[in-house]
Amino acid sequence: MKKQLLVVAHAPSANTRALVEAMLRGAAHPDLPAVEARHVPPLEATAEDVMAADAIILGTTENLGYMSGALKDFFDRVYYRVLEEKQGLPCALCIRAGHDGTGTLRAVRGIVTGLRWNWVQEPLLLRGDWQADFLAQAEALGMTMAAGLDAGIF
Repeated sequence: MKKQLLVVAHAPSANTRALVEAMLRGAAHPDLPAVEARHVPPLEATAEDVMAADAIILGTTENLGYMSGALKDFFDRVYYRVLEEKQGLPCALCIRAGHDGTGTLRAVRGIVTGLRWNWVQEPLLLRGDWQADFLAQAEALGMTMAAGLDAGIF
């Protein structure tokens, strides 16, 4: 049975959708056959999606110095339903920040700490004007998460 990598990412623009596609492309690397990755938008993601996941990548835009309302809604709906059973869930975060992203990062870190999920790498903070390199970084994030699952590291 394949390990499940869940990507819960708010992608309201062409650029943020491209970031999600890059994460999925990285996770689908042919050398990582034991992992299946899928994107579920935050407003559609459920506690059952989290319960079925072996790892999760969270993605959000920086909105008024905070995470997107869609990602906050996701956390509000699933928090208590997954709190006990998904402690230790390997997770990573990608923030597309037009400014500095620190408020967004602080808010997501606080919730993830409460959930007792395990960060497997430092959050990917894509700051400022759009850069083509953002796609390569997002792809590497997806590949890293899938490789960790594939190798049984987490």
